[in-house]
Amino acid sequence: MLTDEIQKNLFLFQDIKYRDFQSKLLPTVDPASLIGVRTPELRKYAGRLIKTGDYADFIKVLPHRYFDENQLHAFIVSGIKDYTCCIKEVCRFLPYVDNWATCDQMSPKVFKKHKKELLLYVKAWIKSSETYAVRFGIKMLMEHFLEEDFDASFPETVAEIRSEEYYVNMMIAWYFATALAKQYDVILPFVENKRLDVWTHNKAIQKAVESYRITAEQKEYLKTLKIRGNNGVK
Repeated sequence: MLTDEIQKNLFLFQDIKYRDFQSKLLPTVDPASLIGVRTPELRKYAGRLIKTGDYADFIKVLPHRYFDENQLHAFIVSGIKDYTCCIKEVCRFLPYVDNWATCDQMSPKVFKKHKKELLLYVKAWIKSSETYAVRFGIKMLMEHFLEEDFDASFPETVAEIRSEEYYVNMMIAWYFATALAKQYDVILPFVENKRLDVWTHNKAIQKAVESYRITAEQKEYLKTLKIRGNNGVK
């Protein structure tokens, strides 16, 4: 079977020290599912599979046994050039995504040419009950809709999300920090008016202050907007 062959090849790329390092960064992933393949190797392997077209059987078999298979799957889907096929595979794979790394590695290139169609899916993902579907939807807004296709309704949508999930809230913070760098005047009122929950509000400011795309003057002002007290920073 193709899946067995792919698993065998992934173990050939195994780096034990990297596997042990990864396990500390992936608290939601069973350590026993980690092979320890470095990202450049996964990218190259995905590229070879895409080039030969020899991946269809592999991406049909879900769930995968190993985290590294999920990573490979994410890279393969990201490289599919036909939009209809790509969005179909993304939707089929998302329910099986169980960690931030696989979610964040999936970034289909073809989406750049189909933003209008993509937006319909983004809105559905954000309303999902699945943690990583929501995270992925916010990520797509951040990647594709903060420049020429930006609309003020998008940050409104993100600001309305309320979640107990750390990985959703972290992505919301990342979105607003990036949005401040690209649409400062529109996004600043969301921070000034404290539209996010306390933790996410402060994390967004922290990330923005760490960004090289935010001016020194903007950073100093953003620091004054941190929420302090029992529910905020000390």
